[in-house]
Amino acid sequence: MDRGEALSIIDSYYNANPELKTLLLKHSESVCRKALEILARPENSGLELDRHLVETGALLHDIGIVKCNAPGILCYGSAPYIAHGVEGAKLLLAYGEAHNTDMEPYARICRRHTGSGLTAADIIAQKLPLPCEDYLPETLEEKLICLADKFFSKSGSMQEKPFDRVRASMAKFGPESLARFDNLCKEFKLSH
Repeated sequence: MDRGEALSIIDSYYNANPELKTLLLKHSESVCRKALEILARPENSGLELDRHLVETGALLHDIGIVKCNAPGILCYGSAPYIAHGVEGAKLLLAYGEAHNTDMEPYARICRRHTGSGLTAADIIAQKLPLPCEDYLPETLEEKLICLADKFFSKSGSMQEKPFDRVRASMAKFGPESLARFDNLCKEFKLSH
């Protein structure tokens, strides 16, 4: 898949809501730039990952917000916002089936980017409205997009958050969430 096809997929689900599409694209482009910036750091030059998948996956990682109920960010669907990754995976898999193309790598990115990843134990402890399973990023591409996403919100100024603020945000969800974030940073040699 190329960038044009990724944007075409977004168009197919968002043309009825141009304001949400604008918000999604602004956020996704920021995440894409951050992921590619992290990847371009000299200390990450030895990493073997698919740069193309990072770019297109970052553009598609939040496609599921259109199915969620978060009026503060122009989302008027019915699913709880925490389910936007699962909903996005469903959209992409349906697109893949209709167009006879493998969308599983993109669906995995959608499912596994929330927070610093979610475990079945997190879902139970926090009573999250998600199927009870692990949603932890596994591939380098999944991990990089998950990490880059933490630096941008879809509300407020949408500017890049400082490292310390991102880390404090992860700490609010408990020591395991913070440890996973710290491990992502360590893997990509990112610090404040």
